[in-house]
Amino acid sequence: MRVGFFTILCLPVFVILSSPDAAEKGRGSKKGVPAKRTNILLVMSDDQGWGDVGYNGHPVLRTPNLDAAAASGLRLDRFYAAAPSCSPTRASVLTGRHPNRMGVFSWGHPIRPQEITLAEVLRGAGYATGHFGKWHLGQVRADSPVSPGANGFERWISAENFYDFNPEMSDQGKPVRLEGEGNAVTVDLALQWIRERAAGEAPFFATVWFGSPHFPHKALAEDAALYPGESRKEREYLGEITALDRAFGRIRAALAELDLRDNTLVWFCSDNGAMPVGEVGDARGGKHVLYEGGLRVPAFIEWPAGIPQPVVSPVRCVTSDIFPTVLEIAGVPAPGRVLDGMSLVPLIRGEMQVRPSGLGFWNAGIPGHFTNPAGVMDKLLPTIENWSDNKVERVTRRVEKIPKLGFPAEVYSGHSAWISGDWKLHRVSATDGGMVRWSLYNLANDPREQEDLSKEYPEVVSELGAQLEKWLSGVVASLRGADY
Repeated sequence: MRVGFFTILCLPVFVILSSPDAAEKGRGSKKGVPAKRTNILLVMSDDQGWGDVGYNGHPVLRTPNLDAAAASGLRLDRFYAAAPSCSPTRASVLTGRHPNRMGVFSWGHPIRPQEITLAEVLRGAGYATGHFGKWHLGQVRADSPVSPGANGFERWISAENFYDFNPEMSDQGKPVRLEGEGNAVTVDLALQWIRERAAGEAPFFATVWFGSPHFPHKALAEDAALYPGESRKEREYLGEITALDRAFGRIRAALAELDLRDNTLVWFCSDNGAMPVGEVGDARGGKHVLYEGGLRVPAFIEWPAGIPQPVVSPVRCVTSDIFPTVLEIAGVPAPGRVLDGMSLVPLIRGEMQVRPSGLGFWNAGIPGHFTNPAGVMDKLLPTIENWSDNKVERVTRRVEKIPKLGFPAEVYSGHSAWISGDWKLHRVSATDGGMVRWSLYNLANDPREQEDLSKEYPEVVSELGAQLEKWLSGVVASLRGADY
C-alpha cells in the first residue's frame, strides 16, 4: 500500500500559550492548597511511520484517538527520532543525548549505566516513576545494571523487545506471562499504576512504550477486518495500529475520569520511521536509514493546562528534546552533561518559530544485537551464575566499563547528517574515515532528498560540514568517557 501520498501541511499557527509557571498556578486548586506539579506521560509506538496516522493523511487507516489528541494539543509536524532504529531513540529520550555518545549504536545495544536518565532525575525530585512495555535498552533482570529499575524507574513491568499477543515480561525481575492483545495489556499495567498514584500527593512520570506495530504484525481479527481492501500483511499492520490507537484512547479517557487530564503532559511519538509496509508520507527511505523517511515520525504534545489552544508547528524537533523540555516543565535542573536536545518550552509558549540550533544524526554502521522475544524470560533472565552463557547478558556486562579506546578522534565512519533550517547535509564515510562523500538537499523544496545541491552550494556544504564534524568530534569524546 505504498501510495506515496503527499500531505498538505497546515500553515504555521502560533499562539501565545500558557507558560509552565502560569499553568501551575492556574490549575484550579483549592484556596490554600498548593497545586500539584505536572504529571508526565511519554507514550511511544514501535516502527510507526510519519504517515501511519489518520491526521497525517493516511487514506484508509483509522486512528481517531491519536487524531483527537493531535488536534487538541501541539502537533509537531517535523519531529525526528534521534536515530532510525528503536534502542538508540529510546536512549535519546531518557538522556537528552545522541545515542552514540553512550554506545547505543543500533537496536539491542544497552544503555551505559553511567548515563543520567530522566527517570533518575525526576525520581530524585519527588516524582513517582514507572515504565510499562518495551524496554530494549539492556537486560530486564532485577540485578541488571541497565534494567529499568537501575535507570530510575521504581515500578516497572517491561519486555526486553517487541511483543504482540500474550507477552512475556519482567515484573521488576520476576518472569510473568500476561494474557491479551499487547497494546491493551500495556495500558492495563500503566493505568493500574496511574490510578494508584492519583490518590497520592506525588506527581508521576511514566513511559508507556508499546510493542506495536513492529513486525511480525499480528492484529485482532476484528481490527484487521476494518481494512478489507488491503493485502493480508497490510491488514495486520493497520489492525495493530488500530489496537494501539484504542489503547491510547483508554489512557486519555482514564486521565479525564481521574481528573488528571489538565495537569498531565502526554507526549506521543514513534521510535523511528516506517518499515516497508508502513507510510512515510512525502519522504525518502524508511527504518534504518538517515533519510527523512527513517527519522521523521508522528508526534504531538497534549497538555490542556499548558497548551490550551491547538497548534500546528513546523519547527524541527527531535526525541533528544524531550529530556530538557520535561525537566524545565517539572522545574528540575538538568544534570551537568552535554545534551543534544534543547527545551521546547519556548515552542510551547509560542515563542519559537525556527529551531535556533542544528540537528545531528549518525549511523556509524555498527550492527544491532538480535534478541528473540519468544521465550524471553528463559533467554534473558538466567541466574547470575550463568550470565556468561547469554549473549545479551555478555553485551550488558561489557557496557558497565567505559571503553578506554573509542572511535579515533577524526574517523567518523558510516552515514551522518546535519539539519540546519531547511538544509540537510549528508556525510558518508568509509570505515577508515576516507572517501568522504557529501550530498546536500533543501528539505523545503525537496523532502524526498532527490536533488543533490552540493555542487551548486559549496559554501553551504563547507559551513554545515564544519558544524557536523565539530558535533561528531564531541560525540566521540563522550563515547570515550569525557562526560563522566
